[in-house]
Amino acid sequence: MNYLSIKNNQTVSIAEIPETDYYAFRVLVVGMVVSHPERHCVNYFGYQQEESIKLICCIADDFLHVINVLSCRVKASDSLDSLTSDCLAFEKFEREIHENFGVFFKGHPWLKPVRYPVDRADRSETIANYPFWGIESEELHEVGVGPIHAGIIEPGHFRFVCNGEQILHLEIQLGYQHRGIEKLFLEKKKLIERATLAEAIAGDTVVGHSTAFAHVWESLCGFESSADIEYVRTLALELERIAIHTGDLSAVCTDIAYQLGSAVFGRLRTPIINFMQEWGGNRLSKGLIRPGRNPFLFTPELAVRLHHVLDVFEPDFNEMNKRLFQLPSALSRFERTGIVSYEDVLSIGTVGMSARMSGLNRDIRSSHPYGWYGLLSHDPIIKHHGDVYSRVQIRKQEVVQSMGYIRTLLGQIPDGVTPQDTSLEARPESFAISLVEGWRGEICHCALTDKKGELMQYKIKDPSFHNWLALALAVRNNEISDFPICNKSFNLSYSGHDL
Repeated sequence: MNYLSIKNNQTVSIAEIPETDYYAFRVLVVGMVVSHPERHCVNYFGYQQEESIKLICCIADDFLHVINVLSCRVKASDSLDSLTSDCLAFEKFEREIHENFGVFFKGHPWLKPVRYPVDRADRSETIANYPFWGIESEELHEVGVGPIHAGIIEPGHFRFVCNGEQILHLEIQLGYQHRGIEKLFLEKKKLIERATLAEAIAGDTVVGHSTAFAHVWESLCGFESSADIEYVRTLALELERIAIHTGDLSAVCTDIAYQLGSAVFGRLRTPIINFMQEWGGNRLSKGLIRPGRNPFLFTPELAVRLHHVLDVFEPDFNEMNKRLFQLPSALSRFERTGIVSYEDVLSIGTVGMSARMSGLNRDIRSSHPYGWYGLLSHDPIIKHHGDVYSRVQIRKQEVVQSMGYIRTLLGQIPDGVTPQDTSLEARPESFAISLVEGWRGEICHCALTDKKGELMQYKIKDPSFHNWLALALAVRNNEISDFPICNKSFNLSYSGHDL
């Protein structure tokens, strides 16, 4: 076979990954994903290797619960037939490879810069000359929003083409402030520095990205995490899901001017993140997840406290949702607003909630389980209308589901404490991959080491990388006044994109 099938959180020798010419590589990749909704690309990236560029593609098979990995070598001067011309889900991956190395992909419809990294192949490409798509017409007009987001003060520009109030097209341009986090993973040599970097990838997904880094590093080092370590990570992931979904329900209510919902959901988020501070000393869970050890054990006393927090939280959460979803003015803003079809989410390769809103089952907790999710027998929540209502319903139901998982976990606290292992050393010339289902969806971290066991490539993919295009499609034929509610119903990450 010209590809290697591995499991989530598995490490293999780089030499084991089959390498073909680009033509065979393209045929294999396209054949894997086209007409196979159970398969999708979880990462596709390149790195410099002597005079060539090595491309590695990772295709998850959600039915067989494996990840197929294959590679090829190309030159920066090459002009290659694009994968995107057959499968749109590769469009951003190929844009990034083109931007980083200069490789040209023939047939790509949108070969524009993605992030403007400082070491991009063409330094003449700048934000000032970004080639926004436009329509020449006396009847249409353009509306620009950004480049600094008014609510969260993050770099991002939205360019609308409108006919009166109706949106015909939205182009989203990010990457005004390239942070270079992937390079910092190579420059920083201490494990604590890298763990701190993982926490900074996306401030609202600290547990998700920290867990992915911990898993990928432990895999590289041959460390098998124990039940108590994975228990803490699973519990924290579900608490993070509750906190962010609840906060986003508050934000959605704000966008439709429902102040009661905004206030109540906002208040309900607070005791959840305050509990995280009680447990680990930080409301966003920074410092809680570390490779090879448990910095903050979860004790029976904390279990009693968390039971109380959920017992107080749940009735107010349920009552506020009952009011929200019986309110005609709210339903009129949610239903049939910002629709993305099943065909579109499959075509563009969305993940997580942005896939499940339209009937596409993508959830790493069930398809590539890790931690305690195998024991929880996770059943993904799936909707079929692809509108704001579906996205808000998923948030509500996932909060209830997470509370159930947490209550189950609180009755199964592992006995014993795993000895700390702070001397984790990565295997040389190895490749490791970790998939984690964050609250937004699938997080992927890939790591490669050199002959000395030092990191030579670290590739991060936040779920927003897949899902920004879904927002652009969602607003088409909606009024521009519906953009805030559409945007917040996805709540995608600017910083998670700007790596």
